[in-house]
Amino acid sequence: MTDTAVSPELLPEPSFDDALAFVREHASDARLVSGESLVDHAAGTARIVQSLNIDPHAVAAAALFTLAPHLDDPEAIGERFGPEVHALVCDVRKLARLGSVSSRATQAVLPETGRDAQAARRAQVEALRKMFLAFAQDIRVVLIRLASRVQTLRYYAAHKTEPSPDVPRETLEIYAPLANRLGIWQLKWELEDLAFRFEDPTTYKRIAKLLDERRIERESYVTSAIARLQTELATAQIKAEVSGRPKHIYSIWKKMRGKELDFSELNDVRAFRVIVEDIKDCYTVLGIVHNLWQPVPREFDDYISRPKPNGYKSLHTVVIGDDGRAFEVQIRTHEMHRFAEYGVAAHWRYKEAGTRAYAGQVTASEKYDEKIAWLRQLLAWKDDVSDAERPGWQQLRDATLDDDHIYVLTPQARVIALPQGGTAVDFAYHLHSELGHRCRGARVDGAMVPLNTPLQNGQTVEIIAVKEGGPSRDWLNPQLGYLHSARARQKVRAWFNAVDAEENIAAGRAIVDKTLQREGKTSVNLDQLAAKLGFKTPEDLYALVAKEEFSLRNIEQALHDTPPPEPEPEAPAQFEKRSSGQSVAQGASTGVLVVGVDALLTQLARCCRPAPPDPIAGFVTRGKGMSIHRSDCATFKRMADRSPERVLHTTWSADVMGGRGSSVYPVDLAVESADRQGLLRDISEVFAREKINVVGVKSQSRRNIAYMQFTVEVSNAAQIQRACTLLGEVQGVIRASRRA
Repeated sequence: MTDTAVSPELLPEPSFDDALAFVREHASDARLVSGESLVDHAAGTARIVQSLNIDPHAVAAAALFTLAPHLDDPEAIGERFGPEVHALVCDVRKLARLGSVSSRATQAVLPETGRDAQAARRAQVEALRKMFLAFAQDIRVVLIRLASRVQTLRYYAAHKTEPSPDVPRETLEIYAPLANRLGIWQLKWELEDLAFRFEDPTTYKRIAKLLDERRIERESYVTSAIARLQTELATAQIKAEVSGRPKHIYSIWKKMRGKELDFSELNDVRAFRVIVEDIKDCYTVLGIVHNLWQPVPREFDDYISRPKPNGYKSLHTVVIGDDGRAFEVQIRTHEMHRFAEYGVAAHWRYKEAGTRAYAGQVTASEKYDEKIAWLRQLLAWKDDVSDAERPGWQQLRDATLDDDHIYVLTPQARVIALPQGGTAVDFAYHLHSELGHRCRGARVDGAMVPLNTPLQNGQTVEIIAVKEGGPSRDWLNPQLGYLHSARARQKVRAWFNAVDAEENIAAGRAIVDKTLQREGKTSVNLDQLAAKLGFKTPEDLYALVAKEEFSLRNIEQALHDTPPPEPEPEAPAQFEKRSSGQSVAQGASTGVLVVGVDALLTQLARCCRPAPPDPIAGFVTRGKGMSIHRSDCATFKRMADRSPERVLHTTWSADVMGGRGSSVYPVDLAVESADRQGLLRDISEVFAREKINVVGVKSQSRRNIAYMQFTVEVSNAAQIQRACTLLGEVQGVIRASRRA
């Protein structure tokens, strides 16, 4: 801080006169795009803000924000009026820059006509309104921007010059609805009428002429009717507030168009509202009104006993005045009035819906409504704060919508809503999945940024993409911050799942091709082979083969009409064959009973090699009898799911379960051990002591770890368990278990 700098706490409170003097000192004869002098615009905008009873800092900012681009020293405003005014000026400038793209944004939809195009346009306009509010960190920024637009329209009207077509359209679609949502009725009505004057001058002049012809008569009649009603209410000792409700040109036109009525058919061009203490008084006032004037039966609505779906309560009635013309009366309590103006289901929710507004169409979400209602209530409270309590404005300074989205723009000015923290990658996937996959870079407001840079409200984002390519797996790492949208994450995962599936299919195809070459069946029809194995397509077969969830032995069997004889595995010389019984692999009975079926050929499945007393189940094969599987066999479960009608209930015979049978059953034991000299000898000694015959051995070593599979013949599961326990005690063995 320099010696001449003044602490913000020591700066005097800014005033309207000081701000305007500062503008005159620096603006010279500068003019805005509209042609209005900068000084006149500053003074008009500040006076409008001042009429809203907003704090002096906002009034000063309203006068100063148009001056900022004309200052040699951008910090001059802060030095003269303090950091708060300077911050407001900067934010209003940013919001004004957004306004320059809003007209393009409302047109940034597909050119097709029809309902889809209309819905897209409505969604775009709604997104732009939300972006305006979300972009403003201080709600006073929005109020200043609204006041500035009113002043601009006043200038065009006073000088009878035509603005560009974008100005009235933008006002009706963006600024007037925002004023309506915030309950700034003075600005809302004026914005609508002035914009409508330029948007549709013919209709505006026609309605204005109809109103002018009867204005004196209408105002005189409403005044006398209110006085008459107040006299009757005082006689009945009912405390009430009675006021006329002015009907503006734009709202008259909306109702004429929405209800397809002629001007002469409108009942509420003349209207007033009565606000009382309690519900009982509402119905008492209704009786007095109907006693004073003749009611129109079909134009009475009791929204107190039957509230609208959005919770709105009031009595609406239309009566015939002494001059034979109808006028509307609304009767409600103070609580009903507050709810209608500031409640979650405030009246604006369906009045913004356009030509179908009177059919009850709504446009805003409940969560968003609550935030808007809170801001409107806060704006109402500040009018009740005395000058001594003006620090209460701190609440309004801190008031934001706290939206859980950010709103950014495409280069064509289309508004895109993203979750807070959203990045260019989220943006790309929102536009199109393929664009997201091929995204390799991004420009934000014209500058290159890393893809994981969080975007901010109002930024324009351009995606740089390659012609072909896919996403990076890094994008799925939450710590790197590339994706914040669940929708985008799902699309990236789907892409990699598809890639993995293709790789599995390719690997499985290679394995199956090698099997076909080995079997000399390279000319086999793969579709028929897959169908024979219970698969819809060869690709389904390849995928399971690659995952090692489908045994190649099943393919080998399917390639031959009859089951091939199982060759006797060669065992190392140190494994002496000591078979204590006849092996089922050599043609002995399996000892399996098939419930309800006699004399059915059975064979034990090689994929899981069942042995008593394993729970078993049977599957009827094509031309090969019954294949017996362990009940928990993965291959059996897949086949049973595809063909449940071929599953039969089976069980071991009583002799086998009682240990009285002489058959032995081949099972596979898997041993994992540290590789060393003499390992195979030590394991063979275990089998020899237990009198277990070894009929096959497979072994390989990777990184000093030996992986071995022994096919042994046992008579029951107890032998298997004991063998695994003893093998686990051999030096260096990490684990020994039955192969699943």
